[in-house]
Amino acid sequence: MDDLTKEFITESQEGLDRMERCLTELEARPQDSAQLVGEIFRAVHTIKGTTGFLGFSRLEKLAHAGEYLLGSLREGRLAVTEELVSGLLRLLDGLRAIVQLIEDTGNEGEQGSADDKALIAELAALNEEEPPTAGGAHLAPIVVPTDPAAVEPGAGSPSVAVAVQSAVGSNDKTLRIDVDVLNRMMNLVGELVLTRNQMLQSGVEATNFPELARRLDSVTADLRETVMQARMQPVGNLFGKFPRMVRDLARTCGREVRIEFFGQETGLDKSLLEAIKDPLTHAVRNSVDHGIEPPAERLRAGKSSEGCVTLKAFHQGGSVVIEVSDDGGGIATEKVRAKAVERGLVPADTAAAMSEREVLQLIFLPGFSTAAAVTTVSGRGVGMDVVRANIEKVNGSVELDSKVGVGTTLRLRVPLTLAIVPALVVRSGRQSFALPQTTLVELVYIPTRDAAKVIERVGAAEVYRLRDRLLPMVWLDRLLGLNNATDHHGFYMAVLEAEGCRYGLVVDDLLAPEEIVVKPLSTVLREIGLFSGATVLGNGTLALILDIAATAARAGVKPVAEEDEDQVVEVHQTDEESFLVFEDKARERTALPLEIVERIESVPLSQVEYANGRPLLQYRGELLPLRDDGRVLDEVELAGGNLDDVAATILICGEAGSKTGQRMGVVVRRVLDVSEGSLIQDDGAAGGGELALVKDRLTTIFRGFEQKPDWKEVA
Repeated sequence: MDDLTKEFITESQEGLDRMERCLTELEARPQDSAQLVGEIFRAVHTIKGTTGFLGFSRLEKLAHAGEYLLGSLREGRLAVTEELVSGLLRLLDGLRAIVQLIEDTGNEGEQGSADDKALIAELAALNEEEPPTAGGAHLAPIVVPTDPAAVEPGAGSPSVAVAVQSAVGSNDKTLRIDVDVLNRMMNLVGELVLTRNQMLQSGVEATNFPELARRLDSVTADLRETVMQARMQPVGNLFGKFPRMVRDLARTCGREVRIEFFGQETGLDKSLLEAIKDPLTHAVRNSVDHGIEPPAERLRAGKSSEGCVTLKAFHQGGSVVIEVSDDGGGIATEKVRAKAVERGLVPADTAAAMSEREVLQLIFLPGFSTAAAVTTVSGRGVGMDVVRANIEKVNGSVELDSKVGVGTTLRLRVPLTLAIVPALVVRSGRQSFALPQTTLVELVYIPTRDAAKVIERVGAAEVYRLRDRLLPMVWLDRLLGLNNATDHHGFYMAVLEAEGCRYGLVVDDLLAPEEIVVKPLSTVLREIGLFSGATVLGNGTLALILDIAATAARAGVKPVAEEDEDQVVEVHQTDEESFLVFEDKARERTALPLEIVERIESVPLSQVEYANGRPLLQYRGELLPLRDDGRVLDEVELAGGNLDDVAATILICGEAGSKTGQRMGVVVRRVLDVSEGSLIQDDGAAGGGELALVKDRLTTIFRGFEQKPDWKEVA
């Protein structure tokens, strides 16, 4: 196939996608017909004009018939009706099938086929050129199912159905990138080559080698960001497929349904956009078929006869969340419970003891379906289990909320990109593991001397009381059968959350957070079921990436129901910030932005050294300056005793919040809490200091990273 034909196929597919969106909008907004019909006409006219000199006469003939009908519509001789839009949609399917056939085989197939003749005759009838066939029956349309599972044996035209199905993913290998982004990538590659050459000529022992290394790090980070930007595509590209599908499904199921979109500009990695296409399609189909009630039933319930399916996308905590909501009848948990027992998916006694949230999770079991009969739309018990499996393959999670009589919301949470993800690196049993930071809630350090007091037992399970809530504890070394390598100082607990399960993962040590490159697992490791990938750390060692949800399931952690399940409150805390609250001066609460705190260390006083009157700490091969605004070190030392036995609490703060690129340790009297807080407008009452309201208490914000500390004053 020559380059001209390839370019024609790409442009035609893009034009047909626009045509599909415009047709569904045309039916919903006939008052805007002039602009929409003009866009549809241009798409068909472009295909017709190009096929003339490429020699695709079959495609040209079909496009000409459609153009003639659209010309009458554009000139106002025809009105926009449901029958007319349906005919134009069948024209779209016919054109798309031929274009896909050209891409697959290099030719357009049989000339003058029966399907083409029937479609051309239908278009002519819509244009009132000739009367419909005898008896007023509609001519057989080209059947294009939206889901491969909907193709029943002997239904429609199999060859056309298969061709159009593959056309849905025909643009998967192409990506449109802004020229400015390409120019920036080229400039960064040039800087990368220049820095490499300078490093090769200078050698490792050169005095300017550290500066070149920092420059290399900066250019690499910029290049990574630019490549990620190039791969990002708006989710609206995917949402545009659904209006046509909802229209066809609603008519098949006897429903009245409209679809609404929010956050179409939200960016998502191209590969992830393709990965969630099928799960999202299943979710929308279920909303139309199972969620939205028939018009008569909705009217009896006091609702509008027309149901609404809403697709909403937004960024949250380093992930992209896509919600599929409907205002239908909701999910009756008792019906789900009974059906699961009837199908033998769970024992009756187990089902009876389940909470409503646990019952909703049964919908994701393979083979589960509440449909009374198998149809072309549903009833096979295949769907929601595939949704969860496919989302979990890309390190995502699925949540389901439903209320009878109000509606159902399916929430898909996926990472921004699969290639590079921020992660916390931990050590357990002398091995390194990576925890995706999107699942990390907070970190807790438990000294050995306090373990017996803070760890409680519920039956055979160990739990930790975190701010009056019991948190299940999962010991990573025990779960994986590793040798316990916990030292005498204590251990760390990473509070993780996935699919409604929040638990504490106990590890031996925390290493610095890294942006890791995700590599696929071998077959042997994949069968273990606890890891989602692997990576090579900055020090050259291999680390496995833990699957947070699978780890919870293996450890037997169950989702925790909210305190008030009847009250569902959606909160978007755009003006709040997470803080670590501590005490460094008598009776004064101070807080650090949680994003800059790497870890909490209990350091023996003998390890704190002084140079020119300022406190320093040799910490993991790095000389770390200490900030002691409350003179805590002096108090601890005056308390007396062996310096090896007396410890100071130090917050290790990283570069995430630093404008100067400096890391430091903040000496505190004690850590009080980790919580959300809202900044308070400065009215002068605080003497120029920045305040926040954390759990209804005034708290001073420590902004020590805003400028380099005056060590003379600190010392």
